Amino acid sequence: MAERAMRVLVFSHKPEVREAIVNAVGRRPAADLGRVEYVEADGIADVLSEVDAGHVDLAILDGEAQPTGGIGLCRQLKAEIAQCPPIVVAVRRKDDRWLATWSQADAVLVHPLDPLTAAETVADVLRRVPVVNG
Repeated sequence: MAERAMRVLVFSHKPEVREAIVNAVGRRPAADLGRVEYVEADGIADVLSEVDAGHVDLAILDGEAQPTGGIGLCRQLKAEIAQCPPIVVAVRRKDDRWLATWSQADAVLVHPLDPLTAAETVADVLRRVPVVNG
């Protein structure tokens, strides 16, 4: 029986940051989870469209994205989307973790990304996503 792949949106205006996130988390962040299918977004309109339509199981937002960072975007999504998926915010400095917490992020990653920590963090959040049959 094939499991449905979890859809993870990765947002950053920089392709190299999106690539670093995807590479750190990997296609299967934990043995007990199915595969991950990534949807990349380089602009806020794409993020809002995907999340509002319910097309993602998890969003990973770059806290340093320009012109609007993932921290403010996370806060906006949590306030405006009734069934907002879990959100992980990636920050550049450990000292910025409090901002990600303020944004109501479900978890925080700190650059440079450690693949073990990134995969474990994302797996923990994905385990809390309700399974939809069908």
